[in-house]
Amino acid sequence: MDATLSGASLVTTTGAVRKPVHLAGGRIVSRAGKAAFPVDLRDHLVFPGLINAHDHLQVNGVPPLPARAPFPNSYAWIEAFQQHFTDPSVVAALAIPKARRLRHGALKNLLAGVTCVAHHDPWHPALDAPDFPVALLRDYGWSYTLDGPAYGPPVQASFAATPSSRPWIIHLAEGTDAVAAAELTRLDRLGCLAANSVLVHGVGLGERDIDRVIAVGAAVVWCPGSNRRLLGRSLDPRRLHAEGRLAIGSDSRLSGARDLLEEWREEVRRGELDSRALLALATIDAARVLRLAGRGGLEPGCKGDVVIVADRGGDEVNSLVGQSRAVLRAVIRDGLPRLADLDFADWFAAAGIETVAVTLDGKAKLLARELADACVLALEPGLEATTPAAHERRQAGASR
Repeated sequence: MDATLSGASLVTTTGAVRKPVHLAGGRIVSRAGKAAFPVDLRDHLVFPGLINAHDHLQVNGVPPLPARAPFPNSYAWIEAFQQHFTDPSVVAALAIPKARRLRHGALKNLLAGVTCVAHHDPWHPALDAPDFPVALLRDYGWSYTLDGPAYGPPVQASFAATPSSRPWIIHLAEGTDAVAAAELTRLDRLGCLAANSVLVHGVGLGERDIDRVIAVGAAVVWCPGSNRRLLGRSLDPRRLHAEGRLAIGSDSRLSGARDLLEEWREEVRRGELDSRALLALATIDAARVLRLAGRGGLEPGCKGDVVIVADRGGDEVNSLVGQSRAVLRAVIRDGLPRLADLDFADWFAAAGIETVAVTLDGKAKLLARELADACVLALEPGLEATTPAAHERRQAGASR
């Protein structure tokens, strides 16, 4: 159905402008039909749906590796994880059907305003479900690492099979030792460093390596939470961001933060990049790096994926960047509400979308019923189905 969002300021990396957003056919359009459902968003802000440039969706419910001294490189922590996978709690988590775990990872992203994810693992039929919670990067090439476990397509064969117009993704330079520092040179010698190469992590990249990445037009996906937890430090993001060659990913909860919003909160605290730069990494920059046409913006023709928040005053970007998921007023995908506060109920109803009442980190929400499989909800800490009556009691208590 068509909808018109009016009264809000539209926020992108270039600033904020007050004008309506028209949604039709799953996209943002210049003009909606006469029957468009009106959504009054006075005192609200509209952001593009976020892009998580790196996640392993199926392991977000797996208990993380216990804290220990930083690993020198990815191969050391991969070995430690192999031992961790024998822990009974991990065995139990991995016994959950993979299709369910993939949907959980996708729902985790949606709850944080992410509407598109780059999933760095073998494709699974569950990812093609028409009601999958998020959109996914498709038509791309990938390998796992240069060395390590025989997992995923071989490096050179995968790179050669990937059209130059599509991204080719690999974990690279994930470490702080000489092994990690040598990986970009190795990749280059294999003939696999080009403008469509997307290097995940890049902690071991030196200044000359970064020069080379920029020179060939390649890019890096920065996963700061995962890097600091496993390796003790992360990539300095500033040069790559300044050149438009950086995106951000949350990795997964197996090693990283709870979600992309939590990654942002920590980076706001650290101050290496400002809030507007962080927004770019999960919108326009991610769309460019991953070659996701029609994503990351709010112009007519873009996908109808938006995040709605209340205007908290001050710099508009900070009403989203640096906040937690409970403050999101609504997450819209393909022009339709998927998760929203209770006062968006009329929009769900007008669109013919059945909902389930849930609480998210103590905040009453409505979730599209097709996303509310009880087995999936049970996997997500802080999310639970409830009843409309319980919502009313919670709301009444909050208003006293």
